[in-house]
Amino acid sequence: MQAFPHHYTVVATGAVDGEIELTAAGLPRLVSASPAEFGGPGDRWSPETFLVGAVADCFLLTFRAVASASKLPWTSLQCDVTGTLDRIDRVIQFTHFAMRARLTVPAGVDPDQTRRVLEKAERACLITNSLKAAVHLETEIRVASNSGDVLAGV
Repeated sequence: MQAFPHHYTVVATGAVDGEIELTAAGLPRLVSASPAEFGGPGDRWSPETFLVGAVADCFLLTFRAVASASKLPWTSLQCDVTGTLDRIDRVIQFTHFAMRARLTVPAGVDPDQTRRVLEKAERACLITNSLKAAVHLETEIRVASNSGDVLAGV
């Protein structure tokens, strides 16, 4: 890992209307538009969906690192995030992020260790640590059998 601070540069280019093009060195070009809730087409990524996606992506990447450092075996993680956008004191802002993490682990994995790793990943996520909105994590741990079938939630 490189020393801090890290700097990330993205260039957004657009005209009076239509799509916005996002570019960054070495990355594929992305396009975005206003979401349907703000009169956009609703068929493109928007700043709002990018932010909610960043929360989900960061949680999963952070979990991956924490699980590796903790030597926690796991097979899959799905993280659904719903961001709530509201008007507070005449300012539109995200007020809450509800995260639901569904983790599948092999049989014999300690459920207490699994919960601790999930909670540590939530606390260590740099995106949610950078936001002022509340974040709530709900977890579901599934234990897979040797054949790969999910046995039960823990």
